[in-house]
Amino acid sequence: MGATQAASRGTARRQEGGPDRRWPALAVCLTASFMTLLDVSIVNVALPSIRTGIHASQSGLQWVLSGYALAFGLVLVPSGRLGDVRGRRTVFLVGLVFFTLASAVAGAAQNEVWLVAARLAQGVAGGILVPQVSGFIQQMFRGAERGRAFGLLGATIGLSTAIGPLLGGLLIQLFGTQEGWRWVFYVNLPIGLVALPLAVRLLPGPAQREEGDRRGPRSDLDPLGVTLLGVGTVLLLLPFVQERQWPGPAKWLLLPAAFAVLGGFVAWERHYGRRHEPLVDLALFRQRSYGLGTLLSLLYFAGFTSIFFVLTLYLQNGMGYSALEAGLSIMPFAVGSGVAAAIGGRVVTRIGRPLPTVGLAMVVVGLLGTTLAVHLDTTRSVGLVTALPLLFAGVGSGLVISPNQTLTLGEVPVERAGSAGGILQTAQRIGSAAGIAAVGAVFFSRAAGPHADWTAGLELGLVTSTGLAALALVVALVDVFTGPPNRPRSG
Repeated sequence: MGATQAASRGTARRQEGGPDRRWPALAVCLTASFMTLLDVSIVNVALPSIRTGIHASQSGLQWVLSGYALAFGLVLVPSGRLGDVRGRRTVFLVGLVFFTLASAVAGAAQNEVWLVAARLAQGVAGGILVPQVSGFIQQMFRGAERGRAFGLLGATIGLSTAIGPLLGGLLIQLFGTQEGWRWVFYVNLPIGLVALPLAVRLLPGPAQREEGDRRGPRSDLDPLGVTLLGVGTVLLLLPFVQERQWPGPAKWLLLPAAFAVLGGFVAWERHYGRRHEPLVDLALFRQRSYGLGTLLSLLYFAGFTSIFFVLTLYLQNGMGYSALEAGLSIMPFAVGSGVAAAIGGRVVTRIGRPLPTVGLAMVVVGLLGTTLAVHLDTTRSVGLVTALPLLFAGVGSGLVISPNQTLTLGEVPVERAGSAGGILQTAQRIGSAAGIAAVGAVFFSRAAGPHADWTAGLELGLVTSTGLAALALVVALVDVFTGPPNRPRSG
């Protein structure tokens, strides 16, 4: 039996390009992921430079920041489904070309309308690319190797989110305030140009699918399901991404409209799924690992992403740090997250759900330590005194993101890997948008106006982020103590 299984694994690897090509193919996928996720955070520190360079309005700057996230979240699930149906390699290549071109257009922008349109195009391209990555990992790897691959993806997510402010600050320092913002987008061009031919050569094509994917190509893309999900996602995200630009409570009326549309989407998927392959297989959420893992991811990203938002604002506007200094101050989190994610991916198949639970506990403790450090030191040395607790929180974060992704997708059939990954990442985007809106509202309640108290605003913001991470910890504890051991399948 062992020899038969080994032969089966060897055959599967040859079909996927051989063991010597799978890891280089993964490197290409991670490079593209890094590029798209970097553009979520790198623009934060470039906003003052953009305002100076093209005289952008406050509303225009908000759309430069939030339009990317909105477009990104809108297309994740449909593009993941498209990759499952038409072939991930083709969809990946289209997204990579589109993202590289949109980055060039954004860097060349002469006014805010031009730049906002380019950012929306970047967001669409990023949303096309990212679900294919988790699909390729499901397709090319099994067992412990799959955990290692997701570990590297988790390291990429953590590093890209945290290193964005540092890289943005460095580019603006090198190229100046007036034009430095353009290089925040131009930096994607050499990456895309190098990744494209490597992707053509290394990524497995439609004929190289995993043995378990026996259904063959499907032509049904569920157009009504795509429309309902898209409208529902926009209605859900819009009041969060525009929270500061649309004053008053009327914007929150979009939320019940969003829930109504998404309820219609669920009803349609149930009806459609009786005879066709739906956009989202709702049976996925009956799998304990997938349902709880997606909820955990939504809550954690609400707390995780908002940390960098309030810290960057506090350091630059409250403490007078340069963009580069602010980026360097956040680096301990990035370093801890990157190292721990790679390690977590290697051991998650042995430890299971307790691993992200421990990681979440470390994040909560680290953020509370960061809050205490800010309370005790209100001088410009605050970037130094927060380094150790941020490093600790970063290590915890690295033990959350990639292990949770491995466990959440571990029991998903390969033929649904793209759409399932798209749903998980949509939950992350919704969590990020909602978290930034909630934590930002708390932060600006004390850090805005004629009597602004930046330190008090940051403390309240960090406590709110900690609370969101604590809610994710509760979900993890429920999973650990009320369910069976939950580990990804070895096959």
